[in-house]
Amino acid sequence: MTTLPPLAMTRPKLTSLARQKLPCCPETIPRAQLIKEKDDIDHYLEVKFKGLSKEEVAAYRNSYKKNICVDMLRDGYHKSFTELFSLMEKWDALREAAKVRSILWLQRPLEEQPDKLDHFYYYLTRAEVAERKEYFEDVYNNLYALACYFNNPEDKWVRNHFYQRCFQIAQLIKIDGGKKAAESLGHMGLLFEEDGQLLEAAEYYEAFHQLTQGRIWKDETGRFLNLLACESLLRTYRLLADQMLENKDYKQAIKILIKASEIAKEANDKKMEGEASYYLGLAHLAAGEHKTALAVLRSYTELSTDLDDDLSLGRAYEAIAKVLQSQGEMTEAIEYLEKVVKIARNNFQSLDVVKASTMLGDIYNKKGYYKKASTYFQQAFDTTEELTNMPLIDEIKVHYGIAKAHQMMLTVNNYVEAADLASLDCLLAWKEGRSDIAPDPVTGEPRGSTTENV
Repeated sequence: MTTLPPLAMTRPKLTSLARQKLPCCPETIPRAQLIKEKDDIDHYLEVKFKGLSKEEVAAYRNSYKKNICVDMLRDGYHKSFTELFSLMEKWDALREAAKVRSILWLQRPLEEQPDKLDHFYYYLTRAEVAERKEYFEDVYNNLYALACYFNNPEDKWVRNHFYQRCFQIAQLIKIDGGKKAAESLGHMGLLFEEDGQLLEAAEYYEAFHQLTQGRIWKDETGRFLNLLACESLLRTYRLLADQMLENKDYKQAIKILIKASEIAKEANDKKMEGEASYYLGLAHLAAGEHKTALAVLRSYTELSTDLDDDLSLGRAYEAIAKVLQSQGEMTEAIEYLEKVVKIARNNFQSLDVVKASTMLGDIYNKKGYYKKASTYFQQAFDTTEELTNMPLIDEIKVHYGIAKAHQMMLTVNNYVEAADLASLDCLLAWKEGRSDIAPDPVTGEPRGSTTENV
C-alpha cells in the first residue's frame, strides 16, 4: 500500500483562518472555560481587528470540522459534504460504541485530527470535480489516495469505505483496458478476507486473477498484478482448505488445493508451487491417502532442493516422516527426522529441533528403545529451555519423564528376574535413594531390554 507524503494544499478562507488556532486540546474543555475563551476572542477581535467579516469571526469561533463543512458547502461541493458528513456520523457512532464496551478507547474525535480533515477535504473535492467532468480515472486515483491514507488499524473501516467506492468507479473506466477494475477486485477481496468471509473473498480474487492473466500490469510498488492475484488466491484457498479439513471434508479440501497448485504452476513461481504442494500433501495425509501424499511431498522436496531453500527442505522432510510413520515405515521416518534435526540446527531453528526430536523420541518410545527415546527427549528439553516457552517445556518434561520411567522399569525388571544377591543389593540401594538405577555389575551399564541391547 502506498505511503502518501505530507499534503501540500491551498486551504479555503475559513479553513486557513481556523487552522491558526490548532492544535486542538485533546481533553474535554469545561463549558465555563469555553465561554471565557469566546469572550476573550470577541474582545480581541473587536480591539485589534475591526472590520473583520462574519465569516472570518466564525472561523475563530467554530470548530475546525465545522469550518471544513462550511467551506465545502460554500464552494459548491455538496456531494463531498454529504459523504464527509456520513463518515463523521459513523465515526462518532463507533466512538460511542467503543466507549460503552470499555472505558479506555483509542479512537480520538475527528475534531482533534485536523490532518485527516484536510485529506478528506482535499481528495473528496478533487474527486467530485473530476466526476462532474467524467474523468473517472482521476476520481479513482483520489479515492484510492484516501484509502491508502487511512490504511491503519484504527481507521480500517474508512479505508474499506473508499475501497468500495473505488470498485464502483472502476466499472466506469474504459480507457485502461481493465487495470483499475482488476486492482479494485483485489482490494475488495482483501476487504472480505480480513472480515473472515473467505468464500466471497475467493470470488473477488478469482475475478482479479482472470482479468490479470496474460497482462504485464504492475502496482505502484512495481509488483506484477497477476502474481499478486495468484498469491492472494492461494492464501484464501489454503484458509478455506483448513476450515474443510477441520470439518473432515477431505474431498473438498483436496479439490480446492489441487486448484491452488494449478494456479501456482501458472504463476511460474517455484516457491509458490512448493508451498501449494506442501499443503496438498498434508491434505492427502489427513485423508489417509499416504501414497499420493508421499508423491506430492517428494515433488516439494525437489522444488526446495532446486531453490536451495534449507528451511523448506526441512519442512518437506518432516512431512514425509509423518507419512512414513503413518505407514509404519519407522526406519525411513527416523532417517528423515534426523535430517530435519541437522538442517534445523544448522539454520538455528530451535522450534523445528524440538518438534523433530520429540517425534524421534515418540518413535523410539513406541518401539521399546527407551534409552534412545530419553536421549532425544532430553535434546528437545534442552532446546526448549533456550526458547523459554513454559507450556512447551512442561509438555516435553512429561514425554521425557515417561521415557525415563520406561527405561528404569526395564532395568528394575531385569534385576528382579536375575534374582541374585548383587541384583538384590542394587535394588535395595535404589529403593533407599530413588535416584538413577545402579549399573549392571557385570556389564557396567544400566540393564535394559534384550531388544535394546541387540
